[in-house]
Amino acid sequence: MWRKFLLVCMAGAIHAQSGVAIAATERENIGASSAVSTVASAVASTSAERKKNAPMFSPLTPSRGNEHARRIALVIGNGEYGNPLEPLRDNAPRDAEAMRDVLRARGFDVISRTNATPSQMRQAIDEFAKRLQTGDIALFYFAGHALQIEQQTLLVPAQPEADALLHAPASLLRSGVDLNTVLHAMQSSRAGRLNLVILDTCLNNPFTPAAATMSTSALPANTVIAYATAPGSFAADGPRHGVYTAAWLRALRNAPSQSLADLLPRVAAEVREATHGAQQPWTTATLSAVEPVSEDAVSRPGASDRDVIALRSRGLLPKDSNEQYEITFWNSIKDSNYPADYEAYLKAYPDGRFATLAHARIDRLRAAAASNATVGAAPAASPVAPAAKSSQASQAATVAPATRTTTTAQASAATPAPAHTTPASPAQPAPSAPPPAAAATAAPLVQKTVAHPPTAGEIRDCAACPIMIAIPAGSFAMGSNTDDPSEKPVHHVSIGASFAIGKYPVTVEQWNACVAANACQKLTPESNTNKAAPARDLSWDDTQQYVKWLAKTTGKPYRLPTEAEWEYADRAGTTTAYWWGEQMRKGTANCKDCGDPWHKEGPESVGSYMPNPLGLYDMNGGVWEWTADCWHNSYQGAPADGHAWDSPACEMRVIRGGSWREGGNYMLSATRFKYSSGVRQSQDGFRVVKDLR
Repeated sequence: MWRKFLLVCMAGAIHAQSGVAIAATERENIGASSAVSTVASAVASTSAERKKNAPMFSPLTPSRGNEHARRIALVIGNGEYGNPLEPLRDNAPRDAEAMRDVLRARGFDVISRTNATPSQMRQAIDEFAKRLQTGDIALFYFAGHALQIEQQTLLVPAQPEADALLHAPASLLRSGVDLNTVLHAMQSSRAGRLNLVILDTCLNNPFTPAAATMSTSALPANTVIAYATAPGSFAADGPRHGVYTAAWLRALRNAPSQSLADLLPRVAAEVREATHGAQQPWTTATLSAVEPVSEDAVSRPGASDRDVIALRSRGLLPKDSNEQYEITFWNSIKDSNYPADYEAYLKAYPDGRFATLAHARIDRLRAAAASNATVGAAPAASPVAPAAKSSQASQAATVAPATRTTTTAQASAATPAPAHTTPASPAQPAPSAPPPAAAATAAPLVQKTVAHPPTAGEIRDCAACPIMIAIPAGSFAMGSNTDDPSEKPVHHVSIGASFAIGKYPVTVEQWNACVAANACQKLTPESNTNKAAPARDLSWDDTQQYVKWLAKTTGKPYRLPTEAEWEYADRAGTTTAYWWGEQMRKGTANCKDCGDPWHKEGPESVGSYMPNPLGLYDMNGGVWEWTADCWHNSYQGAPADGHAWDSPACEMRVIRGGSWREGGNYMLSATRFKYSSGVRQSQDGFRVVKDLR
């Protein structure tokens, strides 16, 4: 399920990495348009392999003079930023795949990634560096969002929880991959060899209203960076590709033997014509200049050679919104107990309106941490957290992790396609009695603890332990054929052994028992008010503390449910869109606009709504529930036996079920989403599973 949001342009002024080695007089007089021709003419082969005064060859195509040069490319296209209507979502991965194919046809050894996480991007860069140790020509291509902070240009990894762009920018700063990392990989052990960087991103800065300024930091030698647009400007998306990438693809396919000095102005001229001058490609290099190439000599394709261009930006910050964005940034962290969040604000706004307050908060938090460490009682909720674990900005987000768009396609998604072929249904115990009628009426958010003693057939291993319900082995059809590709393909899963799962999500009261044993982090005060409500503001890493404590306390094998176990238990033998039928009904789940009781401040007490046929409460709504599985973009290759689908160095984990902040079309049994395992978020909680032996 994809979150709908107003996507701001997080594309940074990547020119900050550029140190042009062209003569000062040229640099002072050059314009964005003429820069393409002037710098393009400076592109040459590696001097060690080229005879003096020999004709310039094309580094992109094997030709006389460079047929033995080894070409290595890293191609990344990130479009998964959470908005199903944004052209970048599909275009950027398509851009990367098309560029990969055309480069391979030109003799490149290509490393390719689409919708790459931070760790996947860094692993690809490491692999790039290793291959380049024996490479002669290096090419790096990136399509997606980027941003510039101080002297850093950060390439933004894929992240479907895209309201971080608006509501949790502190965490965004920590996840970006520095372009300098790529440049270092291209230069290391390859002195004097050619580097080409092609960047199809915007070149404006979301954090400051000032125009982009050029950094004095130097590029590596023999490096060319080709930007989709001039500093401070936007890069447009076409119907299937970025306008800039589409021009590159056409040039490489139609004129493969042209030198780079010819290709660069050809590409720039096509982009300017396609956008009626609104987008001005820009190039910088550290190469010796040769004779310039006239743009007038470059043939321009006719309109019939291109798709019609819709000038949709690769991420455009709304006009005059910088001031408001700083306020949004501050509001997202102002209640954080993590110094790193305030440091991120100061990095973006060193002289911002809240800078003095941010410095004071950092000093106070560090002093409190030092004081608590002295007495040996540092509070778990206020650590001096490392950057990788300090995303309280995500907790403060007021937008749901996912919000469906309101198009016709989504309206139909709320009423999915006909039910799947009925699978073998598990044996079903008699449904538990619905909660008292009083529970269905609005109640104050702060409530007395609601006791839920176990009934016949239920399991409770200690007084503070969750009540568990045994689920028999069985099989079912997992996933759906609705609009979300992550829920496909529908596949048959067999659960080979019975297991017990929490009757309710783990509550605040149950979590606090773990806190009292010094085994779990304290909950934030705002999420600790109602002891009978689901425990929330919890990361996947936090849940591991709880299940380990519970297993140690009881001597029983507690853990998180696998994603397959969770959906199997939620469906409870049903094959409809929701376990209660094909249509959403008010009063069936704790969700926005789904009927009372509902409070915008937080989820209701567990057990306030009717249970599913297996007697499980709040499987849909209330809080998103963590599962054991690593996130995968689809079910291709998923286990068929119900086991957890894990991956090495997994950073994103699956959450299921929706929360009180989402609408009814997120309560479907197949709904799935992902979140960073180390990030706390106010809508994320969990329930536990125990193996039955």
